[in-house]
Amino acid sequence: MNNSEINKSLDIEKLPLIEKLKSLDEIFWVNPNLENSKLAIDKSPLTAADIKAAEERLNRFAPYISKVFPETRAANGMIESPLVRIPSMRKKLALDNGQPLLGDLLLKCDSHLPISGSIKARGGIYEILKHAEQLALSHQKLTIQDDYSILASEKFRVFFSQYSIAVGSTGNLGLSIGIISAKLGFKVTVHMSADAKQWKKDLLRSKNVQVIEYDSDYSEAVTQGRIQAEADPSCYFVDDENSKDLFLGYAVAASRLKHQLKQLEIVVDENHPLIVYLPCGVGGGPGGVAFGLKQVFKDNVHCFFAEPTHSPCMVLGLMTGFHDQISVQDIGINNVTAADGLAVGRPSGFVGKVIEPFLSGSYTISDENLYRLLKDLVDTEDIHLEPSALAGMIGPDNLCRDGMDYLRNNKVLDKMSNATHVVWATGGSMVPEDMMAQYYQKGSN
Repeated sequence: MNNSEINKSLDIEKLPLIEKLKSLDEIFWVNPNLENSKLAIDKSPLTAADIKAAEERLNRFAPYISKVFPETRAANGMIESPLVRIPSMRKKLALDNGQPLLGDLLLKCDSHLPISGSIKARGGIYEILKHAEQLALSHQKLTIQDDYSILASEKFRVFFSQYSIAVGSTGNLGLSIGIISAKLGFKVTVHMSADAKQWKKDLLRSKNVQVIEYDSDYSEAVTQGRIQAEADPSCYFVDDENSKDLFLGYAVAASRLKHQLKQLEIVVDENHPLIVYLPCGVGGGPGGVAFGLKQVFKDNVHCFFAEPTHSPCMVLGLMTGFHDQISVQDIGINNVTAADGLAVGRPSGFVGKVIEPFLSGSYTISDENLYRLLKDLVDTEDIHLEPSALAGMIGPDNLCRDGMDYLRNNKVLDKMSNATHVVWATGGSMVPEDMMAQYYQKGSN
């Protein structure tokens, strides 16, 4: 679709937020296509059984993960992150926004997931584990009854070295794919877009991962990864734009969050809503998590995506109904943001269409506010995140200021004092100290 076709198709009268997107203003959008969870679940192409199968596969691999990644041993090979209350940040947000934050505020620290330090350690690692399992099973080198720690042997590394992996990434997905693939023994190439941070490229190269850099954005990196795989029958391409396996790896987070909420004695039911704010790039990570959460908590959970003002691809695709047929560049936005993990100009059509009936809404946030919130979180809670991971933090204020009709229509307005807000922190623990100091300084300016 070219620019003239898009301009003709867009009815600005009906989509006034498009003009605000073009002006790089922060917006709050309520999804008119949200459906009752039962109806949405019944017609979804993916199911709770698919998520359960992914969870069982991760359980099979736990002995291997525990053996080769010592940082996971305390959790018996489970790749999981803490869920923590952030009361001092809650007070700071209320003070800065001039209104109380109704309900409890928690941070889901996928920023501190073991192995690759971001939410991509869920979907990315899961997809490579599934591929490795399928190869080993099809060559009769493994049965699902085996202790998967045997995959750490030199025999399996030699076997997997016959195969290669390719992926396009803005950074964090590349880290997760590169680290786990190299550990298993695969030859792996990560195609990195221009916005990927140098330290991520350096870390991958230190683990014997081939990194190819591009002067253009995420879409070109993905295209080149796809071309590489198509030319080599032994190469497996991790398709961040269309992968059901990535999506399902992320979705496993929901049952684990349910367990963590129970441990904290937090109730989620009709009178105690759960509201979750998820930073969004191409859509796989937040889409998978939101899909899983709706399977577990049904209509008692409300999921919102958060995107940079310079890269609002998912909200643009959903708002217009064009999904992956439109990019932010098509409406004059440059897709250049400090939130490198979210620097995506065109959304996943697969994710957009699957998540559309489950998603409550979306909003955008400026780079300046990302840096400011980064500094505030360090000052109040001594938690260090990368800029993109702060995108969820303004969600509760946005909802209570601009989402009153949503709260009223969904019969949760009078229950907000009982609400639990979960801000999903998507990355940051592996950021070098000098880089984090630069981020902090930008938040001070």
